[in-house]
Amino acid sequence: MANRHTIVLMQNSQNRSTRTFMDYDSISQAMDGICTLYERKLKDLNPANRNITYDIADLYNFIDGLADMSALVYDHSIQAYLPNDRQWIKQRLLQHLKKLAH
Repeated sequence: MANRHTIVLMQNSQNRSTRTFMDYDSISQAMDGICTLYERKLKDLNPANRNITYDIADLYNFIDGLADMSALVYDHSIQAYLPNDRQWIKQRLLQHLKKLAH
């Protein structure tokens, strides 16, 4: 599973001009990137708060609030990217955060 290049595709609103992508060297780095994206948004919304906390439900709501989010993960065995939906991303985020907590 390690070192599987991952491209996260997202669209913030219905406006097609908000489409963007982020690429990472691994699924784990992609999950960190999504968390960082959410944390940046929280800091922008709460500039006076020095300590901001959130739980997995908040992170899920952020993902569900986007017009679209998906991930393309490189599969070395077929030498192609496999698409994954936002539900897959949420499952991977939960696994990733649990691993970080231990």
